[in-house]
Amino acid sequence: MTTVTMPSRPVGTLLRDWRRVRGMSQLDLSIEAGVSTRHLSFVETGRSQPSRELLMRLGEHLDLPLAARNVMLLAGGYAPAFPAHELADPELTPVRAAVRRILDGHHPYPAVLVDRHWQLLEANPTVALFTADAHPDLLTPPVNVLRLSLHPDGMAPRIRNLAQWRAHLLKRLRHQAQTTSDPVLSALHDELRGYPGGDGPAEPAGDLAARVAVPLRFRHGDGELSFFSTTTLFGTPLDVTVSGLAVEAFFPADPATAETLRDLAPVTPPRIG
Repeated sequence: MTTVTMPSRPVGTLLRDWRRVRGMSQLDLSIEAGVSTRHLSFVETGRSQPSRELLMRLGEHLDLPLAARNVMLLAGGYAPAFPAHELADPELTPVRAAVRRILDGHHPYPAVLVDRHWQLLEANPTVALFTADAHPDLLTPPVNVLRLSLHPDGMAPRIRNLAQWRAHLLKRLRHQAQTTSDPVLSALHDELRGYPGGDGPAEPAGDLAARVAVPLRFRHGDGELSFFSTTTLFGTPLDVTVSGLAVEAFFPADPATAETLRDLAPVTPPRIG
């Protein structure tokens, strides 16, 4: 089922605001979308009613999130074009199966599935290494993985390079909030920015792995586990929920970490929920 909040602004205002977020002039967008600058100006000022086809085309060229395209269509007087199923719905059974295959196949290394607001949806058992000492409140659904990572009662005390990792996550979250104009992400960024942890160096330093990607250096017992991460997205989503899904997978950044994780497998499933 598609559920869309009724827009509080006219379609022309929404279009103009998104165009400005993307840093495009009316001329830029008119050339990209194959529409006259005059007509685009009339749409933005409310002097002309855009067709459904035009709004779909503009949303595509502005690279709007699917949820934002639905809102703009609704503001223009049209039905939403993109469904928003729950992950548990039968329609997303193939998606769940694909994600489960990725998570299971990544074991014994940690991997999680998150939604567009960084809420945890699925995890493989190795994630228990990260959550072992976290406060139970942070592990009560809905679990936000960024809050869990940077909160003083979460993973933060065990992250050896907290300032650097914190700077990396905040930069990524800020960019995501800006490109999507999502108030939930903006509020999350403001919250996390208020947590202690300091600021990391602009350029990674240290061993070869640290110079290739920002590492997560995590205290484990008397030693340290070192990871780098990758993000997997669905390439051609036509569902709002699917468009926001991401698998965050952690790989060992050194042979010692890989050996430790192999020795620990299998581990206890994460105590979440």
